[in-house]
Formats: sequence, structure tokens, C-alpha cells
Amino acid sequence: MSSSPAGLLASLRGFATTSVGLVHTRLELLKVEAQEEVGRIAGMLLWGISAVLLAVVGFTFLAIFVTVLLWDSHRLLALGVFAVLFLVAAGVAITATLRLARQGSQLFAASLAELRRDTADLSTTRQQMQDELPR
Repeated sequence: MSSSPAGLLASLRGFATTSVGLVHTRLELLKVEAQEEVGRIAGMLLWGISAVLLAVVGFTFLAIFVTVLLWDSHRLLALGVFAVLFLVAAGVAITATLRLARQGSQLFAASLAELRRDTADLSTTRQQMQDELPR
């Protein structure tokens, strides 16, 4: 079996079209993954800033609580409750920040998996084409 030049040219055009389509799809996937990473980092930053602000407010109330400790009446109870609330909120924010940080980045993981799959498919196709060639 011999291949005609027209058939070879059509095969090359088909291969080029398929390759361009694959590259386009992979670039779209890279864009989506980059957007997801930006969202993850923004969330981590927001929780980190919240943790710092809430800790500052909590420690401020704690300092006021200790300062007013010798005063009489129920002012101590109110200051103590607020200090505990802000410190608990800061703890929640710190825990959320650490959880996000431990997750690590999954940037481009899906793209890399798809590229591995594409490489394997192209290797299989190349091998099949070589097997079909007359010897």
C-alpha cells in the first residue's frame, strides 16, 4: 500500500487542526486553573487579615479587661465576654487560614494530567501509524 501525496497532505492538515484544537483546549484549562488559584489566594489573604484584625481587637479588649479588673459593677463581665468573642473569632480565622495554606496549590494539576494523557495518546497513534507503514 502506498500513500498518495494528497492523502498525506490531508492527514497532515487533520493533524495540524487537531493539534491546534488541543493547544486551544489546554490553554483554556490553564486559564481556568489560574483563576481558581487567584481565588484561593484571595480567600487565604482575606482570612489572614481577618485573623490579625480580630486578634488585635481581642487583645485590646483583654487589656481593657485587665485594666478595669479592679472596678466594681458588671463592666468586667461585658468586657470579658467581648474579649472572649473576639479571641474565639480570631481562632476560627487562624484555623481557616492554616487549613487553606495546608491544602497547597493545585495550580495546573488538571492541565498536566491532560498533557500526560495527550502524550500517551500521541505515542499510541504514532506507534499505530508506524505499524501500518509498509516495510
